[in-house]
Amino acid sequence: MGRNLIHFHRFDYFFSLLISAFCMRLLLALLALGLSVLVACTFWYQRALRPIDPLSNVRVTITIEEGMSVADIAERLQERELIRSPFAFKMYTRFAGRESQLQAGSFVIRQSLSLREIVDVLSTGKAAEMILTIPEGFTVSDIDSLLAEKELITAGEFVTCAQTCDVSAYWFLPDDVENLADRGGKVEGYLYPDTYFVVAEGFTAEVFLNRLLATFELRVVEQFPEQLARSDISLHQAITMASLIEEEASDDAERPVIAGILWKRYNAGLGLGVDASVRYILDKPTDEITIADLNTNSLYNTRKFKGLPPGPIANPGYESILAAFHPQETEYWYYLHDRNGDIHYAVTNEEHNVNRNTYLQ
Repeated sequence: MGRNLIHFHRFDYFFSLLISAFCMRLLLALLALGLSVLVACTFWYQRALRPIDPLSNVRVTITIEEGMSVADIAERLQERELIRSPFAFKMYTRFAGRESQLQAGSFVIRQSLSLREIVDVLSTGKAAEMILTIPEGFTVSDIDSLLAEKELITAGEFVTCAQTCDVSAYWFLPDDVENLADRGGKVEGYLYPDTYFVVAEGFTAEVFLNRLLATFELRVVEQFPEQLARSDISLHQAITMASLIEEEASDDAERPVIAGILWKRYNAGLGLGVDASVRYILDKPTDEITIADLNTNSLYNTRKFKGLPPGPIANPGYESILAAFHPQETEYWYYLHDRNGDIHYAVTNEEHNVNRNTYLQ
């Protein structure tokens, strides 16, 4: 009896050791599994915070509307290929206490930004870069006003730079500046209208002026070598005509037709009669033109003086420049826009006067 009891205790002891060993192994296995999961999750999370492409120069414009949830913002960012994981975005904003700081607005975000940097941009409301669109037909003065409105310069800085900054590196600018309007200097017409990405910090009028001129050289001078090689028309004449077309045409379909009419009148030695050139020299963009205005003694007054004005009256876009180089030949000599903006052409002055009485009275 005693011997059996000793055997039972030994069995119970060994069984306890076996159970303990099993439990220890199970616990270690669970700990190892948990540690592996933790390591894997940490690795995934750290990777999810990284930029889509740290070497990318791609910029994406994204708009966050008022009332969008963090989940909505995360989905939009992923759709535009700016973040790796919406879930990681939600996790980071929650743990960092940034959920309520995300702002509405339009932002320029590079694919090289990390998730943390993107949250900083959306939280501060200020991107590293801002979108700056120079519309077709803007003058030097208009660009100055836009830059001042964006708080990139003090009003007047860009105009002053257009008149005084060294632009001698740009061989295509006109040499004869005697009759050019002071308001635009020799660069009026050669500042290429486009959408630019700029950095507010360190922004200067001179650097941006050079950037606009360099873009003109790339998009115009280097794109029209055959046209520029022509002996019957200089680049300055073409850009001056393009600026008139830019101001006179309402849409792209009108540009080559108007170009054909203006070049035909120019070659025939007739006055161009473009009111926009009078408005330019008087700096009167919207008010009604008076009889006194039409008698202004300036070569920019194409109502009074024949031929092209001394220089461009605006910075024309690509389509207007293209039309200046490739005018459309028609039978028309005249055109006018009615009060609805629709254009009406005429072959004779009599027809033109009928159009005046019909559409402008």
